[in-house]
Amino acid sequence: MAHDPSPAIDYAYLTHFHDDHMGDAGSTTKTGKGGYKLSGITEVAENLPFRKMIDRGWPRYNYPVPMNDPNVANYRAFLAWQQKNNGMTVELLRPGHNDQIVLKREAAKYPNFEVRNIAANGEIWTGIGTNTKEIFPLLKDLQPADYPTENMCSMAIRVSYGKFDYFSGGDMPGILKNDAPLWNDVESSVAQAVGPVEAAILNHHGNRDSQNAYYLAALRPQVFVIPVWSSDHPGHDVLDRMYSEKTYAGQRDVFATNMLDANKQVIGELLNRLKSSQGHIVIRVAPGGNEFRVVILDDTTEGLRVKAVHGPYQAR
Repeated sequence: MAHDPSPAIDYAYLTHFHDDHMGDAGSTTKTGKGGYKLSGITEVAENLPFRKMIDRGWPRYNYPVPMNDPNVANYRAFLAWQQKNNGMTVELLRPGHNDQIVLKREAAKYPNFEVRNIAANGEIWTGIGTNTKEIFPLLKDLQPADYPTENMCSMAIRVSYGKFDYFSGGDMPGILKNDAPLWNDVESSVAQAVGPVEAAILNHHGNRDSQNAYYLAALRPQVFVIPVWSSDHPGHDVLDRMYSEKTYAGQRDVFATNMLDANKQVIGELLNRLKSSQGHIVIRVAPGGNEFRVVILDDTTEGLRVKAVHGPYQAR
């Protein structure tokens, strides 16, 4: 961004409205220029402005029920102030489309770059054109206790450059609990549209309700990224499925941001297979998209020293 006289992030993307993704307004006393609390995404924007914000709720924030909790209220106050004073625009993610998040500079040089919107609020791309399907029942046919959860409503995208593909699916679940209906498994429907990728960030941080076998076999990533902040990230059974050659054949390397000691004690030797268990994870794709590397940075200081470089991996 050094070349830009007014540095800003072109697109900010909020998968869903949980505090570990958007920030916790109740945990801070810091206040922004607009009077809203600075935590998570609002604090990032205070230091590096966003030109466009994309989420799953704009403009009504009422699916499946009105969202009135303090974090969403703070976020909406942030949106209102940024729109009025900084010219930020806000949009609802449009599943199936590849024209909502596009290159802003010299796009003609990169015709094989695409960001495809895969899912939001149970509306999922079919893999054909911009067609989508709805996997959630109509709310009128459900009891409020059975409405889609916030995690089920997560946004998902696939980023492609040449042969390289990367998938991000927020906190979407894929393992059914007890006698839950089939539509609670969002991963399987998403997997049908996404297909094979080179790299993916784990859904729901690798929680036990995620990464079902069908999903893993459909995407069969060479590289997994685990964003860890809790002792159940990842579940032991999730890691077993990820590493199992019965799930899919071929190489797969797993990188975690900051594996906790509690997990090391419970999961044990399986965690020794991690390529990295601490550090900021950067996936660097080579020009043309035929190969990529994984760079691990020391995030304990602002210098972000390079700790290790893995690869090159060949895109398929």
